Amino acid sequence: MSKDNGDLIGVTPHLPTSVVLGFKSPENPDWAGLRGLQHVNVARRAVVRLTLSALAAVLVVGQYLYKIDPLLLSAWVFSLTAALVYTIRLDRLINVGRGRGRRAESIYHQTAGPIALALVWAFALVIFPAHGTVGDHMAVWIACGLLVLGSILGRAAIPLGTLVFTAIVSVAGIAGFYLQGHYPMVGVIFAFAIIASLRTIDGARVYLSARIAEGRALEKSEVVSLLLREYEENEADWLWEIDRSRRLRAVSPRFAYALGRDTNDVAGKTLLELISGTQWESGDFSPSLRELSDHLDARESFSNLMVKVLIDGTAKWWELSGTPVHDERGVFLGFRGVGSDVTAQRESSEKIAYLARYDTLTSLPNRLMLNETLGAVLAKSDKWRSRCAFLMVDLDRFKSINDSLGHLVGDKLLAQVSDRLRSLMDEDDMCGRLGGDEFGVVLRDANDASVVAAKAEKIIERLSEPYRVNNQTLYVGASVGSALGPRDGETVEEILRNADLALYRAKDEGGGSHFAYMPSLHAVAEERRKLEVSLRDALPNNEFELHFQPVVDANNEELVSFEALARWQSSEHGPVSPAKFVPIAEDTRLIVPIGQWVLEQACIEANKWPEALRIAVNVSPEQLLEPEFSSDVVRALAKSGLAPQRLEIEVTESIFLRDASIARNALEQVMALGCSVALDDFGTGYSSLGYLRKLQFSTIKIDRTFVQGAAQDSAESLAIIRAVVAMADSLGMTTTAEGVETVQEAKLLRELGCTKIQGYYYGRPMSADDAGQIIKRSVRRLA
Repeated sequence: MSKDNGDLIGVTPHLPTSVVLGFKSPENPDWAGLRGLQHVNVARRAVVRLTLSALAAVLVVGQYLYKIDPLLLSAWVFSLTAALVYTIRLDRLINVGRGRGRRAESIYHQTAGPIALALVWAFALVIFPAHGTVGDHMAVWIACGLLVLGSILGRAAIPLGTLVFTAIVSVAGIAGFYLQGHYPMVGVIFAFAIIASLRTIDGARVYLSARIAEGRALEKSEVVSLLLREYEENEADWLWEIDRSRRLRAVSPRFAYALGRDTNDVAGKTLLELISGTQWESGDFSPSLRELSDHLDARESFSNLMVKVLIDGTAKWWELSGTPVHDERGVFLGFRGVGSDVTAQRESSEKIAYLARYDTLTSLPNRLMLNETLGAVLAKSDKWRSRCAFLMVDLDRFKSINDSLGHLVGDKLLAQVSDRLRSLMDEDDMCGRLGGDEFGVVLRDANDASVVAAKAEKIIERLSEPYRVNNQTLYVGASVGSALGPRDGETVEEILRNADLALYRAKDEGGGSHFAYMPSLHAVAEERRKLEVSLRDALPNNEFELHFQPVVDANNEELVSFEALARWQSSEHGPVSPAKFVPIAEDTRLIVPIGQWVLEQACIEANKWPEALRIAVNVSPEQLLEPEFSSDVVRALAKSGLAPQRLEIEVTESIFLRDASIARNALEQVMALGCSVALDDFGTGYSSLGYLRKLQFSTIKIDRTFVQGAAQDSAESLAIIRAVVAMADSLGMTTTAEGVETVQEAKLLRELGCTKIQGYYYGRPMSADDAGQIIKRSVRRLA
């Protein structure tokens, strides 16, 4: 809306005359209602105007009753009556239309009646003076002047008709007095017409401004009422109010329902008594209730306060906000606020928080929590000049059991290992799962090196005892590598790396032993060095190739995409597992050119497939932190001709551990190109709900550990998968279950609501030619 028109919400200080007269209305629906109020006002004053017209007519008729031809006088009275009837009829039409008609039609209705009346009176002002005295002529003009004043008062809402009436009768009056030679009256009438016109416009402007102000006040009142109704009608929100004694008053049905009571039962009772349950009698309140009580005692406002309450013996979480209420003299009257039951959200947050720091298979702390604990212990040791230790535990012969008996047996074995490991921990120790069959132990007090050795020997001895899984006796051993902090490293990364080196030495010794880190440990480092040297030449020597693993629709099992996986066939070392060369590539930043090659080759290969198939490419955090990462994606798409919508970038949660802002910006640039982004290995170590909210991930990939746990009827895994699926659905994301190996697992995940499935059951990673054969069979089947 232009600044000179205004509306009902923001009104300019001065309404333009064109708006006041009705020639122009702002393009706002509220102005139609405002015009309707103008017309209603005119219709309500019709009786007043009719009375004034009748009195004026009586005055004129009385003045000329015996001075003019009775037929002429009768004809004039009849014309005046007809004009009045016509005017009243138009006023009624205006009232019915309420200003919703076209502007031209509205202006016609405003002016037609006054014009008819004005012409009748103009006749009297011009013709009648010839048959009477100057006094008679003055009487007619006085009658017309009274009608003008009455119109100003009665038609202030619609001024156009008044202006027209004033103009016509003034012109007629001026003409009549001029013809009679009474020139002073000509000036008087002219001045009267100007003053009456200005007063008419000002009066109409005041009327409109007043109505607009009333509209604004009414709208504000309606907004407040609407907000209150929304609070009351929402399933989870309510209003609450207490007096200075903390007793409830004006209890709403919604609040009474939240309290599990009837409205009449809670009115007048103390708020803390109703929500504290058995704590009210004992006086031993929870910290959150004490915090609420402190705010009430201090008579200070609080917002979004999380309070744990007991309703009928059931613990719930409420989110409360409140503000003190005072009267006009500043006397404290109590509190008023809003609240909501956030029990479900709290439980979901706690579940996700647990998922972020605990391993769901073993219920032990995961890598993230171990890292945090070790960091805190290292800082304390450095401060107090003491020593701590980290033990890295790896199971011997676990891989053979996992491969021969399956992952289900392997997972059950890991659960028993975790129970045994937990039983060996003292009060100041912590154990956790690093991943796979690797565990970690943090010892806060390791000033005596023999304590570390003794703990390692206990772990090896206890974990080497026989296990019973599915009526089978299984044997695995354990190897332990240890590093002391801060002697063997001042950071978490250094301690982990050195403990890992010691563990490799223990494994090289045949396993079942403990080895402490020593600076002379070079065996593992030398092997790593050789791999690094070979890895630097692998790309120029064309030693890499891509394999592709299919991903299918969970419902109809149709092929929807492939995940591109890099494989290294070294001319010196033979086939090298990604588990070996990928960490080396990331540490040396060789992952950047390797990743660029993978991205480019994957797009080239995917462009040969049907347009419905997509390609997913894993991206390392090192790649993502490169300033030119988005340019690499553009280059790969341009070179291959692949549509951006067919490329999906897969990242793990670890990308947010280093420079989260750079990673986020890089992903946002990729998504702006039209590519999608998937979050891989969700929940295995670094879960961050904040980035699920900030970044529009297209897919959440559920790690195979949860899939295997769900297949074993693990209530924890089932609950987590359901939570992840529900969260993904609410955020508009799809879910892909990884590591599906049996038809039973596929069926279960389909029932749990997963969107897509990936795993050995539908295909192992394969060459591009084999992937092409699968695509051809899929196309023929659909045809």
